[in-house]
Amino acid sequence: MVSVTIDGKTIKTSEDSTILEAARSAGVHIPTLCYWKGLNEIGACRACVVEVEGYKKLFASCNNKVQDGMVVRTNSPKARKARRMNVEMILSEHNSDCSVCVRSGNCSLQTVANDLNITSVPFKKNVSMDLTNTKFPLIRDGSKCIKCMRCIQVCDNIQNSCIWDVVNTGSRVTVGVEHAYDLEHSDCTLCGQCITHCPVGALRERDDTEKLLEAIEDPDKTVMVQIAPAVRTAWGESFGLSIEEASMERLCAILKRIGVDYVFDTDFSADLTIMEEGSEFLKKLTEHPGELPLFTSCCPGWIRYCKARWPKYVPHLSTAKSPQQMFGAVVKSYFAEILGTDPKNLYSASVMPCVAKKHECAIPVMNDACGDPDVDLALTTREIVRLIRSMHIDPASIEEEPLDAPFDFGSGAGNIFGVTGGVMEAALRTANFLVTGQNPDPDAFKEVRGMDGWKEASFEIQDTKLHIAVVNGLMNADKLLRAMDEGKVYYDFVEVMACPGGCVGGGGQPIHDQEFMAAKRAPLLYEQDREDTLRFSHENPSIKAIYRDYLDHPLSDKAEKLLHTDHTAWAMPKEEWRPEQEFGI
Repeated sequence: MVSVTIDGKTIKTSEDSTILEAARSAGVHIPTLCYWKGLNEIGACRACVVEVEGYKKLFASCNNKVQDGMVVRTNSPKARKARRMNVEMILSEHNSDCSVCVRSGNCSLQTVANDLNITSVPFKKNVSMDLTNTKFPLIRDGSKCIKCMRCIQVCDNIQNSCIWDVVNTGSRVTVGVEHAYDLEHSDCTLCGQCITHCPVGALRERDDTEKLLEAIEDPDKTVMVQIAPAVRTAWGESFGLSIEEASMERLCAILKRIGVDYVFDTDFSADLTIMEEGSEFLKKLTEHPGELPLFTSCCPGWIRYCKARWPKYVPHLSTAKSPQQMFGAVVKSYFAEILGTDPKNLYSASVMPCVAKKHECAIPVMNDACGDPDVDLALTTREIVRLIRSMHIDPASIEEEPLDAPFDFGSGAGNIFGVTGGVMEAALRTANFLVTGQNPDPDAFKEVRGMDGWKEASFEIQDTKLHIAVVNGLMNADKLLRAMDEGKVYYDFVEVMACPGGCVGGGGQPIHDQEFMAAKRAPLLYEQDREDTLRFSHENPSIKAIYRDYLDHPLSDKAEKLLHTDHTAWAMPKEEWRPEQEFGI
């Protein structure tokens, strides 16, 4: 411990603390822009500069450690003037049309500028007009980039995708795409973590809310929306709703108010995924053990990563579609028959915690129900929040309404799909039943829970020992695949989720700057599972009904056609187009 004086207050703090950390422990606020603890501590923005007694230069408080006897002034005239000028210079290269920015009201630069009482910029404006393809699910607006480098850090060090990099030199330095001509032709997984880590609106998802409204206004369309389990943990955050207030039933009522005809729970198709994927795993385990391990296929970001970085493991991906896609296929076949309507008149939309779902529903081969896309539109949680606001709806004043049958609920097992380890736990619960004919203790496989990036466990089901692994975050996925490739580890079944913490920490969820929200959101799903009287996918009465009345049994011919896919039937953009071919590079 060392003794440090900050703004006249002497405190004891660890010698490993930075000036910023010490100041915060003393209740002293220092503004930051580029800083993200443990991820980006490079002092790029210089918004956190402070004056240290005995030195002429100012210190970036985010990456300079304290020393015993250090005297720090965080708000001296010198520090205050430099901090203000640094932010003004950033603003001189920033598109400040805040009223039409997706991050208005939730922007770190806006907050810092307001806190510093900056009402004008004394420097000449020099704003980049670089804008990526606005039809792609992920959009980068160079006019808003503040060069904080957070996107590079999260993409490289957490997601191991290495899409973003520093380009150009001198005053022209900015962030661009690495190893590709443009973003849509890169290996981007569309995980969206660069969006959630960006402090401003330089990165965003393509907004598709108007497409949903157009479908609602079309008299020939019957519009139905499915809501993913992770969405219920987060959609109310932007409205200040408690977890109890931000229920699925309240969101259902809001969507009905907007004009949606049917609202369903994706938990149903999560249970359906377990029936198909679990059966596929048991079939490989007993009949084709050489084809193991089986990797889960629920996460489209992981699918894109596997195809781009580890194509040798694509044959090991489960052929089961994700819950989003299974739901779309069922809606435009089974439910269309129930309604007695042409499936081409059904408009199938989803609310997902994920940006990659926008790509997934647009994959050309995801059209098995009637030839049209099984899912017409995927909206992120953030988009549904913006849509609610644009419709001038106060969620707190809306009375709850039940979701629509026959897909109005799922099991607790389907519910925990939204958190890392949830798919594996749900699958093992049902796999145990399919092998033994008896339900295990619902919590028998809780070893796979938790926010650790790479978890492994062994379970025995009727004298068969299963070696399983669960990873979240693509850097951890890469480490696991590398260890497998080198023969250091072996698994029978592996769950991969691209986003840290799973879908609750998805790239389409509400943004809280410098906060890792997955660990805060996950307990809700486990609590709902624990309190649910139905904790096994195979006991869901709606699942029993669809197999009895329509699909016959898991892996049946009809189930294979509607609920499974060929991951080799489409290519990553970089596989299809190479700049060297077009430009002779």
